[in-house]
Amino acid sequence: MYKNLIINENLYLITKLCKHNLHSNIMAPIIGKIACKKIELDLGVTLKGGQSFRWSAIENDTKYRGVFAGEVWTLQQDDNCISYTAHNSTFDSADKCEAVLIKYFNLHISLEENLEKWSKCDLHFKKFTNIVKGVRILNQDVVENLFSFICSANNNITRITSMVEKLCRHFGKKICQVDKQWYYDFPTIESLAEKNVQSILTKEGFGYRAPYIFKSAKMLIELGGRKWLEELFKESNADYETARQKIQVLPGIGPKVADCICLMSLGYLEAIPVDTHIYQVARETYLPDIKQVQSVTPAIYQIVNRHLREIWGPLAGWAQAVVFCTRLKDNLNKKKTENIENKPRKKIKK
Repeated sequence: MYKNLIINENLYLITKLCKHNLHSNIMAPIIGKIACKKIELDLGVTLKGGQSFRWSAIENDTKYRGVFAGEVWTLQQDDNCISYTAHNSTFDSADKCEAVLIKYFNLHISLEENLEKWSKCDLHFKKFTNIVKGVRILNQDVVENLFSFICSANNNITRITSMVEKLCRHFGKKICQVDKQWYYDFPTIESLAEKNVQSILTKEGFGYRAPYIFKSAKMLIELGGRKWLEELFKESNADYETARQKIQVLPGIGPKVADCICLMSLGYLEAIPVDTHIYQVARETYLPDIKQVQSVTPAIYQIVNRHLREIWGPLAGWAQAVVFCTRLKDNLNKKKTENIENKPRKKIKK
């Protein structure tokens, strides 16, 4: 009996120490899984599809590790569920972890149902869904999303990812170390408005984006900071056009970046960011009248934006993401083919 009491007491102490090591201030991970079919969410396509720049593929692309909600996550999937590890978790239960994941991936909305709707209202849409499936719109923190997309101007996903990592490393708070690598939270608006920010970012190769980040942070503080941004949320009864226009008062934010923020952070799933990929699709498939127009002027941007919203409806921005990821995959496949074709052939020994 006493032996059992000692064993139980030791197990209790070990569990308590694992949950919160008072000396190292390290929280224990929470491990769990949520039911989710791959047709509803493909981690690779969604996390590496130009929405968030905090995720990396690990273990031969079988897992994805990244940061959101102040937490370091490792995610893996099979055909029917997503397995997760919330490292150094500040959440006190698996239920809270799951609630955060459901919100982040907008899992309360059925993608399968909407793919069917888009295919019915748009005869061209099926050709996109035959190439990629499981594309979801991420529900991201508005501050992180805003500054990440200021970095996106005239840039590619690889370089934006590098810039966002530098922002976090220089100005973000350390979260924890996983597999000998430190992970950082995204910086606060206040930390990006400090005196030395612009000079550090210039040295790090941010170019003209360095003053945009610094000046936008300063202006946001003057406007009311995070609270001002939160007043633009759809759930705060703001409207899309108002939110879109207000965000563009910040340096470095034009119509496309404003639409990215509206779509991925403010809840306006109808917002369509018109980048070069979407513009090419619009010219080729939906608006032949602008086929000869090479550049996206503000007027052309509005024409494309409105036309695609009329076709795809209240979740038009999500439909746009499916098309965008299709173009990314097409371009990747073309590069692979070119690399194979350009690879020197080995000489045949006689």
